[in-house]
Amino acid sequence: MEYLLQVKLGCLFGLLLLTLVFGLVPSRMKCFQAGRETQQKWISFISCIAGGVFLSACLLDIVPDFLRDMKVAMEQQQIITDFPLPEFILGIGVLLVLIVERIVLECSDGMTEDSASSPAIEERFQGHSHNSQHRDVEHARRHFHVDFNAHSSFRCFILILSLSLHSVFEGIAIGLQSAQTEVLQIAIAILIHKSIIAVSLSLLLMQSNVKTRWFVLSIVTFALMSPIGISIGIGVMQTEANEGSLVQAVLEGLAAGTFVYITFLEILPHELNSNKWRLPKVIFIILGFSGMAGLRFLG
Repeated sequence: MEYLLQVKLGCLFGLLLLTLVFGLVPSRMKCFQAGRETQQKWISFISCIAGGVFLSACLLDIVPDFLRDMKVAMEQQQIITDFPLPEFILGIGVLLVLIVERIVLECSDGMTEDSASSPAIEERFQGHSHNSQHRDVEHARRHFHVDFNAHSSFRCFILILSLSLHSVFEGIAIGLQSAQTEVLQIAIAILIHKSIIAVSLSLLLMQSNVKTRWFVLSIVTFALMSPIGISIGIGVMQTEANEGSLVQAVLEGLAAGTFVYITFLEILPHELNSNKWRLPKVIFIILGFSGMAGLRFLG
C-alpha cells in the first residue's frame, strides 16, 4: 500500500509539473503564435492517440473496475435492488459533465450575440493579417465546445470552470485505483489528454488578450485540479469506515462517467468529424488503444 501511495503521489506531482509546462511554454514560443498545417496535423494525431488511450482505459479499466467495486460495496452494505444502480451512477457522471458544458455553451452563446455587433471584433477576426493565428486558435477551440468571439474574462472563467470539473474527476479516478498498473495506465491517458488541452487553453487565452496575471492564474488553476482530484481519491481510499467502500465506488462511477463523456462525446467525435487525414487518424486511434490494451494484458 505504501508503494502504491508513492506511485499516486508521483503521478500527482508529474501531472502538476507537466500541465504547467504545456500551459505556460506556448505563450513564450513564436511557433505557437502562427498557424502551421504541419503543427495542426501532429497535434490532431496526438489527440487521436489520446482518444485511443482513453477508449482503452475506459472500456478495459475504469468501467469494469467500477462495476466490480460497486457490486462488492452493495453486497457489503446489503443493498438489494433490481434497479441498475451502478449503471445509473455511471449515467449521472456523464450527465454531470454534459450539464456543466451546456451551461458554458449557453453563457458563451449569449455573450457572443451581445458582442456580434462590435466592428472592432469583427475586423480582428476577418482581417487578413490575423488569418494564420485565427486558424491556429480555431483548431484549439475544437477541444472546448466554446467559441471565443469576444475578449471576456468572465468567459475565460466559465471555460476554466468547465475544464476543472473534467480534471478533478480524472484525478479522482487515479486516486481511487488499487493497483499500480491501473494507476499508471490511467495517468498516461490523462497526461496525454491534459497536455493537449493545456496547449489549446494557452492558445485561447493568448487570443483573448487576457492580462499576464490572469493568464498565469488560469493555467495554474487548471494544473492544480487533477492533483486535487488525486488527493480526494487517496483520502477516500484511506477511509476505513464501513461506508467508505460505497463512497469510493460512487465517486469511481462519477469519474467513469466523465471518462465515457470525454472519450465518446469529446475527443473521438471532434477528430473523426473532420475531413482531414481520415485514415491516419484511425491508425493513431488504433495505436493508442492497442498500446494501452497491451499494457493491460501484460499487467
